[in-house]
Amino acid sequence: MAEISIAGRKIGAGHPPYVIAELSANHNGKLETALEIIDRAAAAGADAVKIQTYTADTITLKSDAPEFTISGGLWDGHTLHDLYEWAHTPWDWHAAMFNHARKRGIPLFSSPFDFTAVDLLEDLGAPAYKIASFEAVDLPLIRYVAGTGKPMIISTGMADADEIAEAVAAARDGGCKDLAILHCVSGYPAPAGDYNLATIPDMASRFGLVTGLSDHTLDNTTAIASVALGAAIIEKHMTLDRAGGGPDDSFSLEPLEVAALCTGARTAWEAVGKVDYGRKSSETGNVQFRRSLYFVQDLPAGAVVPAEAVRSVRPGYGAAPKHLGDVIGRRLKVAVAANTPVRLDDLEG
Repeated sequence: MAEISIAGRKIGAGHPPYVIAELSANHNGKLETALEIIDRAAAAGADAVKIQTYTADTITLKSDAPEFTISGGLWDGHTLHDLYEWAHTPWDWHAAMFNHARKRGIPLFSSPFDFTAVDLLEDLGAPAYKIASFEAVDLPLIRYVAGTGKPMIISTGMADADEIAEAVAAARDGGCKDLAILHCVSGYPAPAGDYNLATIPDMASRFGLVTGLSDHTLDNTTAIASVALGAAIIEKHMTLDRAGGGPDDSFSLEPLEVAALCTGARTAWEAVGKVDYGRKSSETGNVQFRRSLYFVQDLPAGAVVPAEAVRSVRPGYGAAPKHLGDVIGRRLKVAVAANTPVRLDDLEG
């Protein structure tokens, strides 16, 4: 069974789902908001908070040419440079955010988008790295991250099976030992029907890695359902206010929803459990209410039991109903009273 570890927390199918609160651009330009999201994520029960480390100039070019301009969707009309200038987490905030997360006892790590971002995060002691879906084809970046020796999670939105295999190979070639992949749909938001969660167990089998879900749907249903299919990691965007007006607010979860996700995902994991046909502890007190055979007539010792003298009823203190055919027509060793359980030892033969 595949397993990795981040900051001492074991992650895999044999452990409760690892819930990552993605802060992304939801600080909306305020460090205080970013720190509060860290606080609220920890209070909600998230296992980690993730940020993104880039600047507009490290992720794109400053151009208003058509190929650099977004057409349609949530960010229609923005140039890529303008969008990322708006959305980025300033690098001079990073130290304060890492220190704050440590004080709150919740791991903070990031998605780097170029080598200089990795270098910054290494200086800050990042415990792990996440490769964003759009960067899953950037094999040199994946190899560079792998060279840190830290755990790596790769999102696979838009990547086909061959591209996922190439990303995994690049991570392994670079030296990454703790590697996980996330099934993802890179729509913002993404409809649940696009997710095809049946892909998760196939990915886990095909690549032999810890597998999870990066979920961009608008509620928790898809994420919680993924746990039943083996998702060991769940990543969801988190905001303080979905109506906050930032680039990612509208498809993010608010704190109470993150808390519900953490509870629901762990409950789902417990419910999946293991193959077990045995009687459960919660059933023990109710065994007495199963059906069993009872006499419904007084009969003397030596009498042959007629069909009308026995019924299958609750409670369950008599012989099992499967023995009805063995009881009818048998001779009694002792007298029996109506409304008493049938005991096989009281019958001859």
